[in-house]
Amino acid sequence: MAVALPTITERPVAAGPAVHDHALLDRLYRARGVKQPVELDSQLKHLLPWQSLKGIDAAVDLLQQALQQKWRVLIVGDYDVDGATSTTLAVEALSAFGLNVDFLLPNRFEYGYGLSPEIVQLALQQAPNLIITVDNGIASLDGVAAAKAAGVRVLVTDHHLPGAQLPDADAILNPNQPGCDFASKAACGCTVMFYLLIAWRARLRESGWFEQGHREPQLADWLDLVALATVADVVPLDANNRRLVQQGLARIRAGRARPGILALFEVAGRDWRHARSQDFGFVLGPRLNAAGRLDDMTVGVKTLLAKDPADARHRAAELDSLNRERRAIERSMLVDAERYLDNLNDLAERNGHVLFEADWHEGVIGILASRVKDRVHRPVIAMAPGDDGLLKGSARSIAGFHLRDGLDWIASQCPGLLRKFGGHAMAAGLTIDAGRLDELRLWFDRAVTELCAPESLVPTIVTDGRLSGSDLSLETALLLETAGPWGQLFPEPRFHGHWRIESQRIVGEHHLKLEVSNDDGQVVDAIAFNIDNSLWPTSAKFLDGVYQLQCNRYRGKESVQLVFDEIIPAD
Repeated sequence: MAVALPTITERPVAAGPAVHDHALLDRLYRARGVKQPVELDSQLKHLLPWQSLKGIDAAVDLLQQALQQKWRVLIVGDYDVDGATSTTLAVEALSAFGLNVDFLLPNRFEYGYGLSPEIVQLALQQAPNLIITVDNGIASLDGVAAAKAAGVRVLVTDHHLPGAQLPDADAILNPNQPGCDFASKAACGCTVMFYLLIAWRARLRESGWFEQGHREPQLADWLDLVALATVADVVPLDANNRRLVQQGLARIRAGRARPGILALFEVAGRDWRHARSQDFGFVLGPRLNAAGRLDDMTVGVKTLLAKDPADARHRAAELDSLNRERRAIERSMLVDAERYLDNLNDLAERNGHVLFEADWHEGVIGILASRVKDRVHRPVIAMAPGDDGLLKGSARSIAGFHLRDGLDWIASQCPGLLRKFGGHAMAAGLTIDAGRLDELRLWFDRAVTELCAPESLVPTIVTDGRLSGSDLSLETALLLETAGPWGQLFPEPRFHGHWRIESQRIVGEHHLKLEVSNDDGQVVDAIAFNIDNSLWPTSAKFLDGVYQLQCNRYRGKESVQLVFDEIIPAD
């Protein structure tokens, strides 16, 4: 597979007053758009007000009715990490408030995404009075209508971009719905549910409910879930999201997280006492997602709901096993994708790629699209066979091409090609008729060409410049570790530099362990993961590299280490 070679550019630092006392952190924060020190204050009192969410009063009214009239409440979630955490939060918290709550997670292979009419029929077997969707529902026009026709009230809580028409729900809570003034459009589904709980608690406090002998739930107890969902769903870490993630991380590091989250750290061989936001995206998230991709996300929710540590460890081990199976499937599919791209005569001329194999696993195509996107630096759709002569696709994009807008453009230019579609700027899903694959390839390439600026198609690594010798220290690495949380649109600091190679050896088959020195002769340990041994010259004396400065913990000892993202032999 052709790999796009990146150029390296330095992240500009905005002019203005200092936002932090530490010079390096001040530079990093201002380069990420921070303008005032209060944006870095993680106290919950700085959270955006719940009152600005459109529909919040109607949503709280429904919960009040459910409490007073003892309604049966059914949570209908989604099959990814945001859906699993949102479901867990809704079940636990609403139960703590006194509601009669159960949940239903659709099996993606049987029912697809969202509150479909088929899911409603399944839900009706539990005779709910109120259905609450979490992390879905904004596009479920037919499903909401089916529930309402059966006499069931519906509260939609979601964060996905709405279509031209909204469902006829009793209440809709979504910061991206038209007319909503909530400033954080980047809130994930779990955060939307968390805000509903904040608003309902305020209503109950105002009415004197908790003064009548009812226990007041401590909402901070669920911030580990909100933090995990925010990072794993790859939503931008604006100031509001950073506060939620930082508070969740603090609970985990203090050992105050739920047993299921601590168990997921343990089965992955990670120390929760040093939890970082990156662990949500690369350690916990994939293990939870494996349940929804290969089996049923109910396994993931039950892990998060587990109260007994032994039970949580058992369920986390099951998720870890599913994740290993997922990785094996992914490796096989990636070989197929590489073969397809290698055989394309016009690879360099195509701006958007659509890949398909008849035996690809529907639950893994999203990861595959992401892997290929990273290698070729182009928007990618990976397709797998669905039911009834349909193909289901999962798309991933690059900065500069909004996927949902691109799919909407295709739908307007070629009506009927897309049976269904939806999603975000960077990730989306779609369904087409099996016989129209070549048409999709043509129109997706046209969409990227039409809507994506040419400069966005040139891969670029943005760094935070070079580090001085005094900053190449364990103290700085530990400072960066806790200076985040880092994530989408608030990236972990990366630096670049020129290094002399003092020693090098291959460890673990594909990882390059090094000792490197700078121009001052300062020697630092380094590692580059997943190196192609056949391409890296073992005779190289110097390298240019892009790296993260991290703390390496081994057998109780801490040391500074460079973790290279890119290394190039140099003179």
